[in-house]
Amino acid sequence: MSVLRHFNMFRAVDDLRGFLRQRRPHELGFLLLSVALFGSILVAFTIDSHEERVYRPNIIYVQQWPASRTDAEIRAQQKIDGPIEAKRRADEEAQRKKTQEEFKRLDSKLEKLGI
Repeated sequence: MSVLRHFNMFRAVDDLRGFLRQRRPHELGFLLLSVALFGSILVAFTIDSHEERVYRPNIIYVQQWPASRTDAEIRAQQKIDGPIEAKRRADEEAQRKKTQEEFKRLDSKLEKLGI
């Protein structure tokens, strides 16, 4: 904050006037043109950098079971759900391997190009 103690608005305006008096008209024109160009590029990057986040709801479905379930009922339900879960995991693994193979093909193509 010690730097701002020495700042005087009237002296700053006088200093700016003195600077502008020493310049020729074409220099001031180029100064304004360069400031406007820089400002427009800055505004364009600011506007372009805004990206809407894609809303993907994360829905988790659960089943409610009575607290009075027996162990036999739990095991029976697990036997029903086991193959379904195994199939889902196998499908996910197959999709992952397929994606991995696609990336390997792309990598080999890029290596042939020297990238």
